[in-house]
Amino acid sequence: MGTSEPQHAVGAADAVRRRSSRAAAKAAVAPLPVPATPQTVETARRLLVLQQQDELKLRTNDYKATLTLLQRRGVKGLAEKEPPAKAETAAVSKRRGTRSLTALTVAPGPLRVFAEGDSWFDYPVPLFGGGVIPRLEERLGVPILNLAQAGDETRFMLGVKQRRLISRHLREGCPDGQPWDLMLFSGGGNDLVDEPLALWLRPFDATKSPKQLLNQSRFGTALAMVKAAYEDLIELRNQLSPSTHLAFHGYDFAIPDGRGVCHLGPWLKPAFDLHGYNLATSTAVVKEMLTQFAAMLTVLAKRPGVTFIKTQGILPPVKTSWHSELHPSKSGFNQVANQFHTQIKALFAGRVLP
Repeated sequence: MGTSEPQHAVGAADAVRRRSSRAAAKAAVAPLPVPATPQTVETARRLLVLQQQDELKLRTNDYKATLTLLQRRGVKGLAEKEPPAKAETAAVSKRRGTRSLTALTVAPGPLRVFAEGDSWFDYPVPLFGGGVIPRLEERLGVPILNLAQAGDETRFMLGVKQRRLISRHLREGCPDGQPWDLMLFSGGGNDLVDEPLALWLRPFDATKSPKQLLNQSRFGTALAMVKAAYEDLIELRNQLSPSTHLAFHGYDFAIPDGRGVCHLGPWLKPAFDLHGYNLATSTAVVKEMLTQFAAMLTVLAKRPGVTFIKTQGILPPVKTSWHSELHPSKSGFNQVANQFHTQIKALFAGRVLP
């Protein structure tokens, strides 16, 4: 990571994450008093909201402390880099005609990264080592402020409350006062699965293709809602922090075999069972859904300052690649993190570990 002091800080940060994740997980699965009443349910809901807020505060304080040490001591393995002259920076931006969206390597110091998303970014740390983000921190050599919450949907991330949070971080920038270099975003999977999945599946018919087994008009409507959230995120970035690069990804081809995690799920198999599917056909339909999802993000990534990180097809299509229906195994998450690392290295040459 860096010199001994930053490494110590990152180790402490990991310890804080483990403690807070254990507390949050314990509270999330704690049974309600029996019999449950509207009052006890409301109390539990408020308690969970407070715990989530405390978790975000811990992550933010942790990020600030680690970044401060890295800025003072430097990142081991990276040469110090002086910012170019203002005239040179302006000339580059004018020549490329993209404001500051393509000026990805001009800011000195460690790369400033924050993330918003779902369980691919916020998987349990104590037992599974977390999702993409902690693995990516190790590969990049810089901390990442992680705002992700497992189970989150894009309609909530870009709804009222969380949109305000994202807007504030984009507007105010990194805690060191500089704009964020990069925002990672993982969203859309939860919008398309679980109970609503039954609505865009047609009854099983062995003579039909995976695409024909999807009620395309319904699934297209659901996908359009997800697309709207991504479009709003891009517009927020353009308005509030145009130099911040956005990076999206498209998950990998999940296997709907009925496995959940931490007393949650499954999110795929019940809907397919309802319509009489076998595992082979349901797996093919999931692949079709996610292929369409990736195609949508590929189009959005043609906009300035947006990158689509291809994470589909990198995991072997076998059960051992997955820890649950929707989440890769430890080695699977490592492969996904490698994809992120490769893309980010290309975007920010010289500012992350090779």
